[in-house]
Amino acid sequence: MPLSGEYAPSSVGWVRDEVAHLLATGGSAFRDRPVVLLTTVGARTGLLRRTPLMRVAHAGRYAAVASMAGGDRHPAWYANALAHPAVELRDGPLVLDLVARELAGAERQQWWSRACTAFPSYVQYQRRTRRRIPVLLLEPALEPGGPGGAARGPVQHL
Repeated sequence: MPLSGEYAPSSVGWVRDEVAHLLATGGSAFRDRPVVLLTTVGARTGLLRRTPLMRVAHAGRYAAVASMAGGDRHPAWYANALAHPAVELRDGPLVLDLVARELAGAERQQWWSRACTAFPSYVQYQRRTRRRIPVLLLEPALEPGGPGGAARGPVQHL
């Protein structure tokens, strides 16, 4: 189900400008790197928040890496996705309704490797901080009541 509600632009100028650019152009690149646009519901405010993230995708699923360029704090979108796991992801013209969950163990390592291949700067970011950079998997929701929780395809809004 698509997210609805009031959108609150970022207070960070470059984020606000990049989101506006991606929405206006339908683009999927930032400084010649592939990006996606993540929409979350604010953990405290309930307002919609949009954040450009590096594109890390595999088999119809996406990773969201909470790097903050190696800063000592987690980004706000990370707390939003944990509090409200239903998210929207724009990958160029494709808009998907997905569910976020934090990865651990071997699954996290596999996606961390994919992320570092897609955007090698993540390796440097991890070296800059003492915190372990979280990786969330964004994937289609499971059908409620379906046999064995069979996955449904992502909902696409064009």
